[in-house]
Parts: sequence; C-alpha cells; structure tokens
Amino acid sequence: MQPGNDTQISEFLLLGLSEEPEVQPLIFGLFLSMYLITVLGNLLLILAVSSDSHLHTPMYFFLANLSFVNICSTSTTVPKMLWNIQVQGKTITYAGCISQIFFFSVFGLMENLLLTVMAYDRLVAICHPLHYTVIMNRQLCGLLVLVSWIISALNSLLQSLMLLRLSFCTGMEIPHIFCELNQVVGHACSDAFVNDMVMYFGIVVLGCPPVAGVLYSYSKIVSSICGISSAQGKYKSFSTCASHLSVVSLFYCTGLGVYLSSAGTQSSHASAVASVMYTVVTPMLNPFLYSLRNRDIKRALKRIIGVPTMYVAIILGLKKCP
Repeated sequence: MQPGNDTQISEFLLLGLSEEPEVQPLIFGLFLSMYLITVLGNLLLILAVSSDSHLHTPMYFFLANLSFVNICSTSTTVPKMLWNIQVQGKTITYAGCISQIFFFSVFGLMENLLLTVMAYDRLVAICHPLHYTVIMNRQLCGLLVLVSWIISALNSLLQSLMLLRLSFCTGMEIPHIFCELNQVVGHACSDAFVNDMVMYFGIVVLGCPPVAGVLYSYSKIVSSICGISSAQGKYKSFSTCASHLSVVSLFYCTGLGVYLSSAGTQSSHASAVASVMYTVVTPMLNPFLYSLRNRDIKRALKRIIGVPTMYVAIILGLKKCP
C-alpha cells in the first residue's frame, strides 16, 4: 500500500455529470424537476390504489409496492446530488457512501424481484383465470413481497459489510452522481478480489433467476394469447400485461445499457450519464406507463385529483355569496 493511502478515509468525492459551473444550474433544475415528478407520480399511484376498492387486487398491490420502491430508490441518490450542487460541493462521507450503497442495492434488487412477482401474477391471470383468486390469495401476495424484502436486505447487508474490509485512497473520486457498488469496489486501494466474487455471485444468483422467471412467464403468456381464437380476446388479454411489459423492458434495457456502456467504454462520463437512466428516468416513467393505458388507474386518479378541485370550487362559491 502506498504511504498516501488512508484506511480510515472520512469522505469521497462525487464528480457528478459535469464539473463546469455554468452547467450546474441547468442540471439542478432538470434533476429537481424529475425528482418531484417521480415522487408525485408514484405517490398519486399509491393513493389511487389504496383509495379505490376496485383496485384492491394482487396486481395493484404489487404496483403500489413498486411505486414505493421507486420513490425510495430515487430518494437515496438524487437529494444528495442536489444538495452538493446547491452548496457547490462534491463530498459524501464514508458512512454516507456505505449507506447509499446499502439502500440503493436494497431498492434496486427489490424492484427486480417485484417485476418478477408481477410477471408471475400476469401468468396466473392469463393462463389460469379460473383459479386466479385461489392461487393469488392475500397470504401468498404478502408472503411474496415479504420474502423479496428479506432477500434484498440480506444481500445488501452482505455487500455493504464486505466493503468495510477494504481500504481506500485519500481524495478518492467517484465519477458518478452517487456511490455505486462496482465503482467504489473498483477504486479500492486494497485487494478487492473477494468483493468482486461476492458481487458477481450475487448478480448470478439473484439477478439471473428473476430474468429467467420473467422470460418464462411471458413465453407462457404469449403462447396462451396465441391460442385465443378471437382478435378481441387476444387484445384484451395482452392489454392486461402491456403496461407491466413496458416497465420490465425499460428496467432491464436501461440496466443492461449501463453495464454494457461501462464495459465497452473507458469514458466515466458516459457511464455516469447511462446510470441516470435507471436511477432517475425509469422510476419517473413507471407511473406514466401504468396509468396511460389503464382505465381503472385513470378513473381513480381523476377522482383523487378532482376532490381538491371540488373543494376549491366550493370555497370560491362561498366567498361569492353575500
């Protein structure tokens, strides 16, 4: 180890997307807008599901959990980035970096597992419609979500604890908007072979089965839809999983794009820009993808948004009265 290394490093430097001062206000405004849209959109989706008794079904139960995960995932990274831009700083404490890695890993894996569970839900709904309510009962839905949270938390705890054994050089710079696990491990001054093995093992064990589960579910769904004789029946069956398929495609394509860009280019800036897609853009688009093609969600949202409007109209009407 070099003499300049420090095993008790107190902070890291997050380089962000750009170091040019004139660009910072634009980045701040853009990310603040996307963050507010993400939080508001997903909160409205949760309120719509919880307030409408017609949406108290397994599909919307999983959707509400996905919206909650999207809010938490974005809140793990974006506020710190906005704060650094506001104070014109780049630092994040060692404890803050480890905490950011832990929570982002929890919510990232949780989203992956939830999308898999939702794919299974659509499989049962389309391929076994008569037994849907029996198979996807309340106990099973709660158990699937609980197990997903436990697996995500245990994996993230293991990855975070493994980071504590590494030593880091002073003034270490992370070319991202947040502390990403593979970036931090890759910049360690000590031997990170064990950490790499644990990280890749986690990706294989916890990443590949969900992907395989989603692919299997949709292969069975497509096969079942193709067996329907009427065109109207095919469209109705496909429309029930179109929104979820859009979210799944967005999640995996952006995630795959990030890792391909990281492996295929040496530009840290390009990798940082690519990571914005699945850390900020994907959670922001999810509520729109689910609400635009879903009549039940749109009806519930209109009722929620219409309530404050009705109150305002009543108040204004009372003020006009003598």
